[in-house]
Amino acid sequence: MDGEKIQAMRQEIVEGNIERTMLKLAYPLIINNMVQVLYNLTDTFWLGRLGTEELSAPGTAWPLVWFFMSIGMGFATAGFAFVSQYIGAKDYEKANRAAGALYSLMMLFSAFVAVFGLIIAPVALDFMKVTPEVYPYALNYIRVIFIGIPFSFTLFAFNFLLRGVGDTKTPVKINMFTVFLNIILDPLLIFGWLGFPRLGVVGAAVATMFSNSIGSLIGGYLLFKGKVGIHLTLENLKPDWDFYKRIFRVGLPSSVGFSTDAFGFVVLTRIIYIYGTVAFATYTIANRLTNFMFAIADGISMAMGTMVGQNVGAEKYERAKKIAEMAMLTNLIVLTIGTLIVVVFRAQIFGFFVRDERVLAESAKFVRYFAFSLPFFGIFSAVNNVFQSSGHTKKSMLLGMLRLWGPRIPLAYFLGKLMADTTGVWLGMGLSNVLAATIGFLWFLRGSWMKRIIGH
Repeated sequence: MDGEKIQAMRQEIVEGNIERTMLKLAYPLIINNMVQVLYNLTDTFWLGRLGTEELSAPGTAWPLVWFFMSIGMGFATAGFAFVSQYIGAKDYEKANRAAGALYSLMMLFSAFVAVFGLIIAPVALDFMKVTPEVYPYALNYIRVIFIGIPFSFTLFAFNFLLRGVGDTKTPVKINMFTVFLNIILDPLLIFGWLGFPRLGVVGAAVATMFSNSIGSLIGGYLLFKGKVGIHLTLENLKPDWDFYKRIFRVGLPSSVGFSTDAFGFVVLTRIIYIYGTVAFATYTIANRLTNFMFAIADGISMAMGTMVGQNVGAEKYERAKKIAEMAMLTNLIVLTIGTLIVVVFRAQIFGFFVRDERVLAESAKFVRYFAFSLPFFGIFSAVNNVFQSSGHTKKSMLLGMLRLWGPRIPLAYFLGKLMADTTGVWLGMGLSNVLAATIGFLWFLRGSWMKRIIGH
């Protein structure tokens, strides 16, 4: 490890000015999220030119792909908690060991996920009640994405490890490169420009998979060369069963939480498809827009996570609580402003992506019955991040499961049936955000997360 640099960053995180440090850590993450959303919007824009069915394919595939990715995400979260707390406790050697264990675990696990995902994809799409016109597009898209899953997993590990150290800039540079590569490849492979094959929806998937793979290889190279604070060697990549057990113990609740959350979205997709392709296309575009607003809120939550992780490692619990409260207030303000913008310019925003009058009519309902809940979700997201970063993953698991399986899915389903319209679905989704945020905030205030997981 580049000891001096890491120690200077640690010093700032556990003793420096909170607002300034949070901004310093958050702004690269916000840029990264914005670029990621730009890619998703580009994808939606080009596929929208092909038609409403094609535009729905990535949105249909996403919950299923996310379901498998989220299992790995849980272990990445555990690795992040260990690395950040070891650095907070000034035990740099153990931080390196934790990083190596996480990276090798992700490599092994992702190979299994790729094979299993390819086999189960058709069954999963049948379960989601995907309309016949969208089905073939979604299946082809999923298959390509699963082939590249091992690269996505190792890129995840790279991003989490560097955030644990306090380096939020390097992952952003790599992610920006991969996203811009993706944006360039998208129209070339979708429409067959400049002599490339015309692949349609599959072209969008190939562009994503190829770009992620390049990013993962660059990240791996930097880790093995020791150029990014963490230095991986073949020695610390060897299977370390003792550490795997610790990562499993902390990561398993997180994985269960993330994957149950993701499976909730698979079920939600099934509920929305009851109302047809137009309802799902509206949901897909709306999801992209809310992601744009969350680019800032998530960046702040992630920066807060690094600071909470290291402060908990240094046993500075009151400071960690203060950092978390500041992040929540900032998220609330940012998302309230974002929601107002979407409400005012709804027609122009949705019209930019697809020229389907039915989708535009549906978007009015979506905004009216769901948008009010977005600022609350900013608080929920921050609380969830506090629980994960402090290593109290069972709490984040329960909170995530509560939001989707408690109010969201039953409310979306039964209100939809009761009103015999998508209005009920959108309203149910909105109410679930408000309830989950309230419960999460009260739980955060109890302070039971103020205990580190690395021992003395």
